Amino acid sequence: MSATVSTPVAPSEEETTQEVLDEIRAEAEVAAGATPENEFGRPGRPFNRKSPFYIGFVGALGVACALAIAWVFVVAGEILVLLGLAFFIAVGLEPAVRWLYRRGLPRWAAVTLVLLATLGGLAGFLALAVPVVVTQASVLANELPHYLRSLNSHSSTLGKLNARYHFAKALQKVLRGQGTSFGVVIGIGKVVLGLVSSVIVVVIVTVYLLVDLPRVRRGLYQLAPKSRRPRAVLLIDEILNRVGGYVLGNLLTSLVAGVGTYVWALAFGIPYALLLAVLVALVDLIPIVGSTIGGIVVSLVALTVSPGIAIATAIFYIVYRFLEDYLLTPRIMARTVAVPGLVTVVATVLGGALLGLVGALLAIPVAAALKLLLDEVAAPRLERS
Repeated sequence: MSATVSTPVAPSEEETTQEVLDEIRAEAEVAAGATPENEFGRPGRPFNRKSPFYIGFVGALGVACALAIAWVFVVAGEILVLLGLAFFIAVGLEPAVRWLYRRGLPRWAAVTLVLLATLGGLAGFLALAVPVVVTQASVLANELPHYLRSLNSHSSTLGKLNARYHFAKALQKVLRGQGTSFGVVIGIGKVVLGLVSSVIVVVIVTVYLLVDLPRVRRGLYQLAPKSRRPRAVLLIDEILNRVGGYVLGNLLTSLVAGVGTYVWALAFGIPYALLLAVLVALVDLIPIVGSTIGGIVVSLVALTVSPGIAIATAIFYIVYRFLEDYLLTPRIMARTVAVPGLVTVVATVLGGALLGLVGALLAIPVAAALKLLLDEVAAPRLERS
């Protein structure tokens, strides 16, 4: 029998390429000094920062980054504002979570309790408000025929107003989908839908941030250079503590507004005293316009008692608004946020002018952060220069 001679098989192109890549990686590991402890080896020498190419490249890259950041703020400005609001709420709730955590609860349990308490407060308000709204809607439906007869009667006040301003015809156009009023209704529907979507986004992001806030704080620490990181840690912690202090101070002013509303409503027989107190406490969390909105609502409800009580209620809220804006809020913020009263008022007005309600809400903690950085970073450098 003749012996079978095996013919060697030539390696394929893929195998040859893989062998070359393995050799390149092995040489790179030796040259970089890679070890099991340091998987990627030693860092290379820094670039020559005096090189014209390096200076030009870094300058062009800086301009491109600035343009990209500006473009992101223009395109995604609304989303960024919502994310900032969610971060603000999470930092504001963090002191309560930390307090429960230091009492022996796991962090997930502390976060759950704080979220349940917050959502429970909102649910309690809805439990008070929804029956009242439904009752008043049914009363309005029962009184609607009387109002329609008054519109057709030229001797009644509603009839005289309808004859002059044609309310009934405008209402008919809206119901039939004619004229520009229907477009206004559609616009209102879009605004409501957008508001609901924004609330959902803020709630979801707030929950995730509150759960993972320690890791977020550590990530903020890592943004500072190692030589300046200890001081940066202290400054970041103080800024976050001041944000928490601002939330606490805002809750105190809202509590004062709610208690004052409850006492006033009970004293003058205004209906739904507890519901109105909770409503005023909630809307008073909004700087500048919160107490005004609450005062308008309470005054309208007081109109069901008598016009005199309604006028007295409006005067009460005008006086309270003055005291809150120029006496109560600056004093509380000076203690909890360490911001002077004048800076509090000016920051709130500027924030509201720039970003509306969200800007007014975030203005004071932003002012507190800027004041801290100016006092601890900018001022010493100016003194040394």
